[in-house]
Amino acid sequence: MSDTSTANATAGNGGERPVLLQMTGLRIEGRTEQGWSEIVHGVDVTLRRGEVLGLIGESGAGKSTIGLAAMGYARDGCRISGGAITFDGIDMREASDARKRALRGSRIAYVAQSAAAGFNPAHKLIDQYCEAPVQHGVRQRREAEGEAIDLFRRLRLPDPEGIGFRYPHQVSGGQLQRAMTAMAMACRPDLIIFDEPTTALDVTTQIEVLAAIRDVVEQFDTAAIYVTHDLAVVAQMADRIMVLRHGDLVEENETRAMLAGPDEDYTRALLSVRSYRKDAAEIPVHDVPILTVDNVTAAYGPVPVLRNVSFAIHRKRTVAVVGESGSGKSTTARVITGLLPPRKGRVLFEGEPLPADFRQRSRDQLRHAQMIYQMPDTALNPRQRIRDVIGRPAHFYLGLSGKALDERVRDLLRLIELEPDDYIDRLPTELSGGQKQRICIARALAAEPALIICDEVTSALDQLVAEEILKLLQKLQDDFDLSYMFITHDIGTVRAISDEVVVMLQGEVVEHGPRDEMFRPPHHEYTELLLSSVPEMDPDWLTNLLRERGEE
Repeated sequence: MSDTSTANATAGNGGERPVLLQMTGLRIEGRTEQGWSEIVHGVDVTLRRGEVLGLIGESGAGKSTIGLAAMGYARDGCRISGGAITFDGIDMREASDARKRALRGSRIAYVAQSAAAGFNPAHKLIDQYCEAPVQHGVRQRREAEGEAIDLFRRLRLPDPEGIGFRYPHQVSGGQLQRAMTAMAMACRPDLIIFDEPTTALDVTTQIEVLAAIRDVVEQFDTAAIYVTHDLAVVAQMADRIMVLRHGDLVEENETRAMLAGPDEDYTRALLSVRSYRKDAAEIPVHDVPILTVDNVTAAYGPVPVLRNVSFAIHRKRTVAVVGESGSGKSTTARVITGLLPPRKGRVLFEGEPLPADFRQRSRDQLRHAQMIYQMPDTALNPRQRIRDVIGRPAHFYLGLSGKALDERVRDLLRLIELEPDDYIDRLPTELSGGQKQRICIARALAAEPALIICDEVTSALDQLVAEEILKLLQKLQDDFDLSYMFITHDIGTVRAISDEVVVMLQGEVVEHGPRDEMFRPPHHEYTELLLSSVPEMDPDWLTNLLRERGEE
């Protein structure tokens, strides 16, 4: 935490800074088939001007729901059922819709988890930045444009004079997240709610975004609620932390005090959650690899994205492919699955070349390599019941039907540790994030593959659920001799589950070797950058890192 943040916390504790937001006895309900059910149970929140409050907890804890309630807002299917919400003396529960609309975007702003979903793809960034200050009467268009360029520069965006004239799809995920932060700051709000703003970013981009967010919040003395499931991240941002679970407050304290000695077992579990690590498997000497990527070069149109990529995956081993956004990780998976034919090179399965285009592959060749995707919400058809989601690949690849298919689906549900009678007829919308990802795993297993490509399968999950998923994948690997290609930007995940590591940068493999060797120096310069960018449970970590890199 910076000196400014510490000063803010001290002033707040001394009572010198006035209270900006007060939520007392907050109760929120969600709609179920049986009626309304309470999901936030009488939580109290106090936020002073210029203070950053971290809300942390696993999925379903109520973090985002409480953050949105600060705006007097509840998502579809939810309602604020009790308690008081006062923002700068304004009763947000009694305020008219017009009054709340006037506050939102001008004095209270929101930064969503997915910047890509938060922007209108049909409008340039500068137009979307200027919309709020112009509509709220805070700035004229020309003045708003000038301030946008200044904020883009403060947020360390490249080409601050020109980047605003690009469309959202023409910038990277990290740049888009910073552009969204600039948009939230356009009216110089008193309060910003940051809702998991770095969850889907690689570690190097996350550092840039965290530093930019912290700097701009401090420069404008803006109060913030920072929602996350990552305690190491919130430690860099917050003066004070509230730990939530199942809609209840578990523990609240200043950041340094909480990290030094949490009072509750649940908080201690969050602190120690990265402890899981499997033993690396023996390196095979004579075995033919399950999969070989041999000197692959690929492009999207005229743009080259992979250059001479080579690595192998052996049976019952996990190869983690790491690198920042745009390094070629997911593109390599597209080549392996036949979705993107390479311009040069080949992919072999058990020593035999696979047709470059999936449409030319046999059903058996398709069956052997399955994928689990990053976002289970978008990977599952919301209108299909779980029996159909899992049953379709078992029917398509193995020809199962009727009673045999039903029993196979039930067996797969047991394998992923979900009770068949409780889940087989549910819709995906009736499941938690971790349960949805388990269903995606079962769907991949239904084809009885030899290789599963896991594309950022834990990045959207809270740490406790992510650890459960990693342990489940390891158990399935042990039971069925599965091989995994694990695409990730999370070095903690790499340490936990991999046998070998492939490091990619700008479409090339820059380093490759056994996990334990890869984490011992000397490292390739880029590998060192990745390793040094993993947040630590130290409030001074980000400040010290930026100082070492000459960026503070």
